[in-house]
Amino acid sequence: MLNQAGSLDRVFQALADTTRREIVARLIRGPASVSELARPLAMSLPAVMQHLQVLEACGLVRSEKAGRVRTCHIEPGVLRMAEDWITAQRTAWEHRLDRLGDYLTEHRDSPDQGSTQ
Repeated sequence: MLNQAGSLDRVFQALADTTRREIVARLIRGPASVSELARPLAMSLPAVMQHLQVLEACGLVRSEKAGRVRTCHIEPGVLRMAEDWITAQRTAWEHRLDRLGDYLTEHRDSPDQGSTQ
């Protein structure tokens, strides 16, 4: 679990950057070459490569080179790991809020205990 927590930390650190989130969003639609990924971004190709290195280091993206073209692919398992963590947190908070709602409904007509009239 500790290893997975470290991996998850690196994934969220990578996704903390807007440019990297844009790259991931593009790759979710399908594989793309580095130049295709760089085209809509207002930065140099070496800067895009640095962002891709971060995404590859955390496992979100893998790339393969065929001739002079490097093609990038999303790693759905790693993305799913982050999604699973977010889903677990959302579920826990929904449960807590449901319990709070039940408590407030049950005690709606109770007199204020802290009232000093």
